[in-house]
Amino acid sequence: MVLEREIYPYLEWLTTGGGDSKIGALPIFLAVVAGLGLLAILLGFLVSLLRNEQRYGFIGNVLHAGDRVYQTLKGGISELSATSPSRVFALAKLAMKEAWRKKIVIALAIYLVLLLFAGWFLSVEHAKPARLYLSFVLTATTYLTLLIALLISAFSLPGDFKTKTIYTVVTKPVRAGEIILGRILGFTAIGTLLLAAMGLCNYLFVTRSLDHTHEAELESVERITNSAGEDQGRSGRTTNSAGHRHQFEVSPEGQGLAAIESGHTHEVAGTTDDSLTVGSAQGIMKARDPEYGELSFVDRTGVPKDRGISVGNEWAYRSFIDGNTLATAIWKFNDVNESVLLNQVDEQGEKVGEVLPLAIVVRVFKTHKGVIGRPISGTIHFRNPETGLASDKITFQAKDAQIDEVDIARAQLSEPDADGNSEEIDLIDDLVSKSGELEVLVKCAEGGQYFGFAQADLYIRKPEGSPLLNFIKVHLCIWVQMVIIISVGVAISPLVSGSVAMLFTAAFIILGFYREFFLSVANGTAFGGGPAEALVRMQKQANMVTKLDESLGTTIVLFIDQFIARPFMWGVGQLLPDLSYLDGSNYAADGYNMPWDRILQDLTVCGGYVVGCSILGYFLLRTREVAR
Repeated sequence: MVLEREIYPYLEWLTTGGGDSKIGALPIFLAVVAGLGLLAILLGFLVSLLRNEQRYGFIGNVLHAGDRVYQTLKGGISELSATSPSRVFALAKLAMKEAWRKKIVIALAIYLVLLLFAGWFLSVEHAKPARLYLSFVLTATTYLTLLIALLISAFSLPGDFKTKTIYTVVTKPVRAGEIILGRILGFTAIGTLLLAAMGLCNYLFVTRSLDHTHEAELESVERITNSAGEDQGRSGRTTNSAGHRHQFEVSPEGQGLAAIESGHTHEVAGTTDDSLTVGSAQGIMKARDPEYGELSFVDRTGVPKDRGISVGNEWAYRSFIDGNTLATAIWKFNDVNESVLLNQVDEQGEKVGEVLPLAIVVRVFKTHKGVIGRPISGTIHFRNPETGLASDKITFQAKDAQIDEVDIARAQLSEPDADGNSEEIDLIDDLVSKSGELEVLVKCAEGGQYFGFAQADLYIRKPEGSPLLNFIKVHLCIWVQMVIIISVGVAISPLVSGSVAMLFTAAFIILGFYREFFLSVANGTAFGGGPAEALVRMQKQANMVTKLDESLGTTIVLFIDQFIARPFMWGVGQLLPDLSYLDGSNYAADGYNMPWDRILQDLTVCGGYVVGCSILGYFLLRTREVAR
C-alpha cells in the first residue's frame, strides 16, 4: 500500500506533530483561529468605520466603530456560551425533517441502481478482484455522499430566507448560533443514516459478488507418497471458477488449504472414499496490521544515502537500488522481541519452530528482459546494528508489485567468514540489539536490473484485524469528509444565495482534494511558479522549466507572486481540509487495517471544522437583519 505520510501516535500528532515537524495540530489550530479572529475584528472595524460616514468626526467615528466591534464580540461570546443543547436538538430534528421533505432518500435509490448495473462492468476475473470492487464502491460512496452534503447544506438557509420560513424559527427563543449548530447536526444525522445504508449495501455487494467456490478436478488428483511408499495425502487442482484455479494438497487426515490465487484461498477437505470438497473463498477481504521500520539506502559504492537512485519515474514515491552491486535497501525495526514471532507447526499441528513473519513488496525495473519466464532474484538478510553480526543471505524471487509474505526461521546461519565458515545463530538473541533494534537488508542480485522500495514496502506482519471493522473505519472516514462539507456549506449559506454557497463549497471540495499541490504552489516548490507567472507562461506558451526573460514585466510578475498571491494562497491552504488524505478507501481496497490513531486524528480535524464553522456561521447569520 502506498503510504506517503507516516501516521504518528495521536497525542504526539496533536501536540508536537511527530517526525521533523515541531508544531502539532492543536497549536496550528489555535494559531489559525487567532489569525482569523484578528482578521475578522479588523475587517469588522473597517466596515463599521465606513458606515459611520463621518457623523461623529474622525476620533468619534473610530471610537464608535471600536465600541460596535466590542459589543458584537461581547454579545457573541455571551450567546455562544449560553447555547442550549435542548434547543440545538430541537433545531436538528427540524433540519432532519426538512431534508426528508426534500426527498433526500432518492439518493439512496440512485445508489442502489448504480450497484445493480455495476456488476455488468466489474469483472470477478480481475487479477485483484477485491481491490477493484472495494475501490469502486468506496469511491462512488464518497462522491455521492459529498454531493448530498453539498446540496443540503448550501441551499438550506438561503431557501428559508427566500420563502421567509426563517421568521418562524427566529420568533422562537433561539439564538443564531443554535440555528447554525442545529442545521449542522441535523444534516449530519440524516447523512449518517444514508451513509450507513450505503455502507451495508456496499458490504453485501462486495461479499456476494466475490463469493464463489470450486470443485476438485478429479483427473488431476494424485496420491503423494514418501520414499518409503507411505501415504502423505493427495494433490491436485480445482476447476476454473471466477477466472482462476487453485493448486492444493490434502493431508492423509483429509485437511488442506488451496494455494493463494487472486488474493484468496479455499479450504479443501477429503474423505476416505476419495471424494474432495472445496469450501467457499477465504481471505477476500483482509485487514493486515503491519509494523513498519525506518528505511535508508546504501549506494553502489557502499556510501549510506537517504534515498536510492531515480530510474526516471515522475512519481518519486519509490527510489531504486541497482542489482549485483553494493546498493542495499535497509529497514531498521525497533522494539523487536519474541512477541513478534509466530509458531511454526507441522501437519499434525505440533510446534516445530518459530518464524519472523515478513511481507515485502518489490517494484522491479528492468533494463533488459533477463531470462524469459523467470522472476528477478534478490537477497534478504539480517544484521545487528550494534555488533554488526549479520546472517547469511536468503535468496528470493521478486513478485513485481505484489505482496510477498515470507516466514524467516528463527534459527539462522551467520554470514560466512573469509574461510567460508558459518555458525548457527539465533535471530532474536544474536541479531537483535540490546535496545531491540533489527536491520533487514535487501539487495537485487542481477546486474542491469533494479529494485524499487518505499518505507511501507517491507514490514513485520502482526496478527490481522477484523475486515468488517476495517470496512466500518473506512466509512467513518467518508463520514468525516461529509461532516466537514456540511459544516462549511451551512456556515457560508447565511451570507450568500444558495447557488453561490454551492459554488463556494464545491470549490472548497475541489481545492481540498488538491491541497498538497495548492500548498506547493503557495510555498514556491511547484514547477511553473505562482499564479501570475503561470498566467504569463500560458500567454507566451512557455513550458514550466523555461526561465522567463529578465525584464521589468518579469520582475513585477515575480513580485506579485512572492508578496501577494503566494501568501494569500498559503493562508487559504491552512483553512482547507486535505480531503485526499482523509479518504481512507485505499486501506480497505489494499487490505490493510486502518490504525485507530488515524481515526482519532480525522475525528479531531472534523471537530475543529464543526466548532470553527459554527462560530463563523453565527457571526455571518447575525449580519442578517432577521437574526439580530
